[in-house]
Amino acid sequence: MDKDGIVKTDVSSADYPEKITEKDLRKSWFRWWYANEIPHTYDRMIAPSFLWAITPILRKLYKKKEDLKEAYLRHTQFFNTQAVWGGGTILGITTSLEETRAKALVKGKGEEVSEDVINSTKVGLMGPLSGIGDAIDSGTVQYILIAIALPWAQGGSALGALFPWLMFVTLTYIYGFYFTKLGYRLGRSAATEIIGGKNMRKIIDGLSILGLFMMGILASSYVKVSSSLKWTISGKAFVLQDILDSILPGLLPLITVLGVYWYFNKKGLKVTQALLGLSVILGVLAAIGIL
Repeated sequence: MDKDGIVKTDVSSADYPEKITEKDLRKSWFRWWYANEIPHTYDRMIAPSFLWAITPILRKLYKKKEDLKEAYLRHTQFFNTQAVWGGGTILGITTSLEETRAKALVKGKGEEVSEDVINSTKVGLMGPLSGIGDAIDSGTVQYILIAIALPWAQGGSALGALFPWLMFVTLTYIYGFYFTKLGYRLGRSAATEIIGGKNMRKIIDGLSILGLFMMGILASSYVKVSSSLKWTISGKAFVLQDILDSILPGLLPLITVLGVYWYFNKKGLKVTQALLGLSVILGVLAAIGIL
């Protein structure tokens, strides 16, 4: 029996799974990070990407052709999740499970980590982790980077267009690989650490608050709505915009942003309809001289 508890009697040494290293995890993560949306199909979604990512690891774990074939087949089943938070974590967890199964098969105890356990773990985690990843990556981090770069773009600098993309790619690669290692180290408990861990919750809350601040800054800086309405009473001129500014500077942009938010909250994220409706409303108000 070796240090991993594998009985070596009556089993060829060529059948033993090789040790999974950090280099292997990095290679698999890079494959997933690079190609997670490339071989996208309607029936399997991004399962081909996951299989391509984990293939080098499976080849190190399963030395028998039949075992390797079965591993390939189970990872061609339907799979879809967010690329970084979901994909990275699930890739690490699945690697851990596959390694455990490979060692169990050598001992003739493959039922300890069955194919159903691996598949059900992937399916069970891909939804919850995807929701967290979309909210943070697409709903917070991305817009923080855009907000930082907007002044450069307005000033005519190409960096304003390149910075958000370059930084987003770099950041997601770095912490996506961290999630892959975390998933491999902790196994199925990694999902609990990400979804319910105290430290992770603090990070998520902090990013959410920062995202709200950045949205407020964007709204006040780049949403321009003002009134041109004027009238005279007893020889005294009144300007509506001056009155509004004396009450709360930026009141009309705030009302516009809150109106769009209310629409999205009631009707869903129908961006095109919101843009068309807002254009019509502002156009009518401008035509009658209010704006």
